[in-house]
Amino acid sequence: MSTNGGANRVAVVVNTLSRTGSIAYTQAVRALDELGVPLGTTYPLKDPARLVETVRAAIDEEHDLVVIGGGDGTISSVVDVLAHTGVPMGLLPLGTANDFARTLEIPTETEKACETIARGKVVDIDLGLCGNNYYANRASVGIGANVANAMSPRLKKTVGSLAYPVASAKGFLRHRPFPARLTFPDGDHPTKEFNSLLQVSVANGRYFGGGQLAVPDSGIDDSTLDVTVIKHGNIRELTTVVRNFKSTRLLETDQAEHIRTRRVRLETTPNMPINVDGELVAGTPGEFSVARNALHVIVPRDWVDGG
Repeated sequence: MSTNGGANRVAVVVNTLSRTGSIAYTQAVRALDELGVPLGTTYPLKDPARLVETVRAAIDEEHDLVVIGGGDGTISSVVDVLAHTGVPMGLLPLGTANDFARTLEIPTETEKACETIARGKVVDIDLGLCGNNYYANRASVGIGANVANAMSPRLKKTVGSLAYPVASAKGFLRHRPFPARLTFPDGDHPTKEFNSLLQVSVANGRYFGGGQLAVPDSGIDDSTLDVTVIKHGNIRELTTVVRNFKSTRLLETDQAEHIRTRRVRLETTPNMPINVDGELVAGTPGEFSVARNALHVIVPRDWVDGG
């Protein structure tokens, strides 16, 4: 961790076609300028597909800080570009869930987020790695992938913060239990086999899924991943899962198991899609690992990792 000594040239990248993007872009550029942040090029994107190439261009043009306006899906897209570059990221949380911002205690109000960018500190945090895909919050197989599939842009725009509960309900209804095998290449745990599962999740961040806490002592800078296995069961057991799905109380029941590790390989029958921070970008079998201190990000000065 290091204190933010001030950037010399700052890029601002915001998807202006998102629900609040256009207003947030205007507010942020004005607020950052008034706070004395040395702005370089600002990018009011009208095509989200250009996000990755725009962030890469900002780095190539020697900006020493890139401010990103977006939600968890946006963050997951750009960390592949920013990882291990040493170029810090500032965040304007504009998403439906903002779990990454919640983990780092970055305010969701645009002007307060700008104050964090101007007066905060730079910390280095871990990223998860699913194959060749970096992620900030969580990768999952099972219900989480079904939820990602149900979480359409139209649903987010229509119901806003209720999108996650609605998509979660759809995910449960569409789910079919599956067998899985977990192996641990570092030898820190024995191989685990499960006959009938609802979900396997591999969390890097403290929060995911619209405010769901991974485990009580989870952190984003602790060099480990939190693997949670949720088992299928009878009606009574499934009722327990549904009642506690968004709570760490589920880990206190027989329906869930938690494993902390640096590396895990997941196999399922049949092969299944993997949800990486809300996007279906891979499939099983898959290997997950920690990319230690991979990303530099500006956080409030009083932030301390929860893990």
